[in-house]
Amino acid sequence: MAMFSPQLLNHFQQPRNVGEVEQASAVAEVENPVCGDVLRLTLKIEADRIVAARFRAQGCVASIACASLLTELITGKQAQEAAELRASDLVDALGGVPEGSGHAAELAIDALKMALAKPC
Repeated sequence: MAMFSPQLLNHFQQPRNVGEVEQASAVAEVENPVCGDVLRLTLKIEADRIVAARFRAQGCVASIACASLLTELITGKQAQEAAELRASDLVDALGGVPEGSGHAAELAIDALKMALAKPC
């Protein structure tokens, strides 16, 4: 079995939505103190719908892939619908992550929950 799934590698090698949302409605920055991964998520929310999502990440292959996928999955969704996403949803959509890299999906979900909990 390959260490990285084709879906995970695709999101890592060609990450979507990298950068910052101009005049963001919600911003979160989270860090995993164990591995040092850092994720900054910025969202533009209009009428309770996420109309734009961007990320900046310093971290492992899985962290960048999870953040990229997260921005794709939440864009266009109602905030409440996006808030229901789980780390396992990211892992499944990426075709799995290497053993020991589950923290990457958790980091992305933590950033989303933090951003939705305290909009700017």
